[in-house]
Amino acid sequence: QLQASGGGLVQAGGSLRLSCAASGLTFDDVAIGWFRQAPGKEREGVSCISTVDGSAYYADSVKGRFTISSDNAKNTQNTVFLQMNSLKPEDTAVYFCAADYGSGELCGSSYFIKGLMNYWGKGTLVTVSS
Repeated sequence: QLQASGGGLVQAGGSLRLSCAASGLTFDDVAIGWFRQAPGKEREGVSCISTVDGSAYYADSVKGRFTISSDNAKNTQNTVFLQMNSLKPEDTAVYFCAADYGSGELCGSSYFIKGLMNYWGKGTLVTVSS
């Protein structure tokens, strides 16, 4: 089960941190990614991190602004974060986290980009005002 949180309303240039809490998965053996879908647009794979080797992927649209990280500390167990800085109105979308088992090569692969991950959580809305 995946639970995304942290969305909200922010002004352009601001920051938000999304969280994806994973349960029922072997956390050391998965890739967890963030996708977003804006009204009238196709779903986009934004970022992904592999808990196998720590490798990360970022879509060109968010490189340099978003940072993905995973945390298995006791107080934030099995959680992946997406730190979003320098937000733009075009970042407005519902953000979903998704996961699947696989090697570090899964992130950034066509499997990820096409959104073929097996486990999905409900989305959290991010609205960036101009």
